[in-house]
Amino acid sequence: MDLNGNWDVVIQPRTKSFDFGLKNVWRYKDLLFLFIRRDFIALYKQTILGPIWFFLQPVISALVFTVIFGYFAKLDTEDVPPILFYLGGLTLWNYFAECLSKTSETFIQNQNIFGKVYFPRLIVPISIILSTMLKLAIQFFVFLLFWCYYYFSGNKNINPQLTILLFPVLVLIMAGLSLGFGIIFSSLTTKYRDIKFLLQFAIQLMMYLSSVVIPLSQIPEKYKFLIKLNPVVAVIETFKHGFLGSGIFDFYNLVYSFLFMIITIFIGLFLFSKVEKSFMDTV
Repeated sequence: MDLNGNWDVVIQPRTKSFDFGLKNVWRYKDLLFLFIRRDFIALYKQTILGPIWFFLQPVISALVFTVIFGYFAKLDTEDVPPILFYLGGLTLWNYFAECLSKTSETFIQNQNIFGKVYFPRLIVPISIILSTMLKLAIQFFVFLLFWCYYYFSGNKNINPQLTILLFPVLVLIMAGLSLGFGIIFSSLTTKYRDIKFLLQFAIQLMMYLSSVVIPLSQIPEKYKFLIKLNPVVAVIETFKHGFLGSGIFDFYNLVYSFLFMIITIFIGLFLFSKVEKSFMDTV
């Protein structure tokens, strides 16, 4: 309260259907930064290798994929060195999958703090998206190390394209998709807990339908349309096209992914704003 008797902060219920309280998120930006710091530090605080896991995880995954899908299954990698091909797919996919998995548990994992103090609930999933982006930066750096090794060693199958400049847009689309889907599932799991088990299965299945393992060019023509309906496909294909010269760049399909992201976020915000008003009664 100021000297004139006016309150500095007034907390009122939101009555409009499309009032998502985004202004409050900016007002609580200091708390957002604290959550980002908490998410990043607490994850590996009590581990032996600490942040080194950020570097090891994509490399180990890519090596496993190289052995299983490259040497045993003999899947085509479009003449790109297998480990670099799989690193290219996993870099953005791991970011999307981790953000989606964590944001989908927003209400369940934070019910204790949500029941004690007020702050915009949307801060939690946004902090996950941003803190995980730090991990993405490290894994992208690992990809660049392998990319530089093969490129400057004279591998003629690696031909960077101008679409490499779209990398920030690709990260934005992946962040938006994971946030949108995440808050949708977090809203649903407050009432239907078993949805989270279905989500984990869906994430694993979706990876094989997202050009991470099998490039779009190897999909039979009659099934390509169905695969392209997955908004993640255009993002990963554009990433590989830009950095490796492989993959299929389709501008209209990338626009589809962007519009899909916008719609998903809007639906997610609508459901999230509805559920946060009464989730303590159902959690």
